[in-house]
Amino acid sequence: MPDCTETKVEFGRIGRRVIEADFDGGRLGSDGGVMLLRQLDERLGLTRAAAAAIGDARNPMLIAHDLRDLLAQRIYAMCCGYEDLNDHAVLREDVLMQTAVGVKDTMASSPTLCRLENRTSRAQSVALHGVLVDQFIASHESAPERIVLDIDASDVPLHGEQQRREFHAYYDHHCYLPLYVFCGQAMLVCYLRNSKIDGAKHAGAVIRLLVNRIRRSWPEVQIVVRGDSGFCRQGLIRWCERAGVSYVIGLARNNRLEDRVALVQMAMREAYERSGVKQREIGEFTYAADTWDRERRVVTRLEYGEQGVNPRFVVTNLDEPAEELYDEIYCARGEAENRIKEAQLDLFGTRASCHRFNANQMRLLLAGLAYTLMTRLRAIALHGTELASCSAATIRVRLLKIGAQVWRNTRRIRLALASHHPLRDVYLLAAHRLAASP
Repeated sequence: MPDCTETKVEFGRIGRRVIEADFDGGRLGSDGGVMLLRQLDERLGLTRAAAAAIGDARNPMLIAHDLRDLLAQRIYAMCCGYEDLNDHAVLREDVLMQTAVGVKDTMASSPTLCRLENRTSRAQSVALHGVLVDQFIASHESAPERIVLDIDASDVPLHGEQQRREFHAYYDHHCYLPLYVFCGQAMLVCYLRNSKIDGAKHAGAVIRLLVNRIRRSWPEVQIVVRGDSGFCRQGLIRWCERAGVSYVIGLARNNRLEDRVALVQMAMREAYERSGVKQREIGEFTYAADTWDRERRVVTRLEYGEQGVNPRFVVTNLDEPAEELYDEIYCARGEAENRIKEAQLDLFGTRASCHRFNANQMRLLLAGLAYTLMTRLRAIALHGTELASCSAATIRVRLLKIGAQVWRNTRRIRLALASHHPLRDVYLLAAHRLAASP
């Protein structure tokens, strides 16, 4: 960081008046919208539940910062765009952030937050996953008839000497390969794994744990597991059939499958050559690979255009018509990929710069908790507004980043937000909605 002794900056003139700037404004903050996160967190109990799940093994006589406050400080900061622990060296003095977290004085330092991440155990990570699932269940007023669990994997690039660091040929870099499970916009699992593994490894165990937990609250709900061909494994499919769980999973192309649709593809090619119009067909048949114990329903989508054939295959035990099953159910799994991007890019789910593997799992979970807070803000406070379908990054820039001046005395804390903020009405509506009884 440059060592500058001069704090005043000049920006020219307007007429006879000189434009000057300095950092002597006092108790000013750039994150006035963080108070919405505080209000939402109080309503959901997210950081309190996370603190209870982790448990605090520190000596009570030596504690300066409550565990819940540490988690709130870290999660609120991530929602507001502060991805690094180094940011807290200055942010800990921010009166606006202190007010949101609920402390009266200086918040935790960067080393304190670093120790929080590095003392996390595997059991604590499992408990935090339980918080994500509990938040999803609590977000429903009544049990739904059907839920769809989208399972997918993505990479977390590594640039240091992290534990269990491995090279992945497909992504062409050293990385972790976390396993994600979403239900709609709700994140249920963000499980960190080595990268040099089968992409479906542990998927069956994770789905079993999720299904058992969900059925304890919703015993009658129909559960559908949806994934691409990387998760078409007999162990997972057979367990779904035994447990009464539906599945819609992609099936990798092979010679036997292509032979089954070869005649149809020839007819489509002839029709394309005659008309010049891209051909598309959706059909179904029964099929069993050599390793399967029996035949299963396979839905196929065939296309023929200027780039040639492009077949897709899906194995399922659902009864919906083939076209509806492919277009409306299977293709909707792409939304989970958008949610992974939002969690990783907008809420810093790729910041795996700790040396310890468990610490990086904790960072992934903190990003998941921040993602949960932002999605619940969107669902509870912003529905029907121009931000109802915006990403977390857009909500941050347009709603959370509001200049504010803070006054504190013995009787009250007063926030003076920017008078001419363009989304003033949206902010007020969100605050009133969050203040209403759930």
